[in-house]
Amino acid sequence: MSTEYSPESLYDALVAHKLIIPVGVPGIFGRGAVFEEVLRRFDRAISRVAEGDGAEVMCFPPTLDRRVLEKSDYLDSFPNLAGAVFSFFGDDAQHAELSGAVHAGKSWEAWQKMTDVVLTPAACYPVYPTFTGTIPGTGYLVDMQNWVFRHEPSPEPTRMQAFRVREFVRAGSPELVVNWRDMWLKRGVELFQSLGLPAHSEVAADPFFGRGGRLLAANQRERQLKFEVVVPVISKSKPTAVCSFNYHEDHFGKIFDIRTPNGEIAETACLGFGLERCVMALFKVHGMVPEQWPRSVRSKLWE
Repeated sequence: MSTEYSPESLYDALVAHKLIIPVGVPGIFGRGAVFEEVLRRFDRAISRVAEGDGAEVMCFPPTLDRRVLEKSDYLDSFPNLAGAVFSFFGDDAQHAELSGAVHAGKSWEAWQKMTDVVLTPAACYPVYPTFTGTIPGTGYLVDMQNWVFRHEPSPEPTRMQAFRVREFVRAGSPELVVNWRDMWLKRGVELFQSLGLPAHSEVAADPFFGRGGRLLAANQRERQLKFEVVVPVISKSKPTAVCSFNYHEDHFGKIFDIRTPNGEIAETACLGFGLERCVMALFKVHGMVPEQWPRSVRSKLWE
């Protein structure tokens, strides 16, 4: 276990042990075999906790219908994090121009146009359109693991542009949704602590963009709409969020016309485990060689 806390020391240790593989772009890197094994085992540990919940499993690609992003108001709050997919729509002559620009080391975006898809900015976004209409009285519960993209290039290893999230989404009445959120908040802390991680929960806020962002964040904190489970990974004074809980109230219910059996707008909440961050927390706390981790930790992950 390293006692030094800094982005540089963690990154260097992960690279030295071939746990992550640099590719030359900040926030983008490959994952080695050992890293992936620990990630899979941690993901299975989450599954064991959720085993009796009866969630419906869904799987989505890392791309999203652009209309869903536009409709969700994501661009009002996080335009700096969104990533659209562009492609070539030209003819042979324009292709020759594009190729010439590329080989000359010049910019080539003039020959690209926006497509109908964007990179998924939050693992839960593909789910809400599937809820449109009247949901059962017991609500909906969905379980998935999705790739997420956020344009946030950084040398800090825990701040990635592309990463995986194990996500659960709950829809239903306010009481149903809040009780579920509170139950999983307790579960999440207990899971991390059972793996020897010094985790605790705290009220949090999203990084809203623009002049109104501070007001939105303050409102989110005041109403306790967002919680995070945090672990010291790159800093002791500012621990890293490894699990996030968001209560949307009726935001997505209104946008996608999701209703309870009595005709009221349904409410939603989601929780997401940032899988790469969770794995980095394990490596930071227990060391870069899983064979040397405490027996109590290995018994839970390798059971």
